Amino acid sequence: MEQVYFEDKVIEKCDFILNPIEKGEYEDCQFLNSDFSDANLSDFKFINCQFRACNLSMAMLANTFFQGVKFTDCKMLGLRFENCNEFGLSFRFENCRLNHSSFLKMRMKKTVFRNTQLHEVDFTMCDLNNALFDNCDLSRAIFDRTIIEKADFRTSYNFSIDPDRNRVKKAQFSIHGLPGLLGRYDLKIERL
Repeated sequence: MEQVYFEDKVIEKCDFILNPIEKGEYEDCQFLNSDFSDANLSDFKFINCQFRACNLSMAMLANTFFQGVKFTDCKMLGLRFENCNEFGLSFRFENCRLNHSSFLKMRMKKTVFRNTQLHEVDFTMCDLNNALFDNCDLSRAIFDRTIIEKADFRTSYNFSIDPDRNRVKKAQFSIHGLPGLLGRYDLKIERL
């Protein structure tokens, strides 16, 4: 079966459950104010696309292809990104809510998370080398055997990262992030 190809298309106020978009390859497309919650986006391809003010919560992402995709002001709760196609995988998140999502064992070097809520997100065994976490809330996010070398956490908060269980060489943190790095030692750290 031949796959459908779309280029430079703007899809606005789409409700995927009521009126699904065609499965295929979308390149340089924009998805605006659309609802993809609980949608099956398996085997879709998104290349250099933008999602703005969309709800993708609980969408199925089996073999979904994301390359150069930007998510802005999106609600993306409970997504299993580790089910995506890893070939060429690259995306960035700005002003999004990714709570309860999982990036288990993914290679996400240089990924940008900006002004994003990442409550209880699972980054177990991820490669986040050179990633940027700019002003992100990482409350109860899981970092276990995660590569965060050269990652920037200087403006993020509520994280708990054990340097003994993660690769943190040359990662950047602010003085305010010390409690998140030393939590396992049960130290009381105060500002003077």
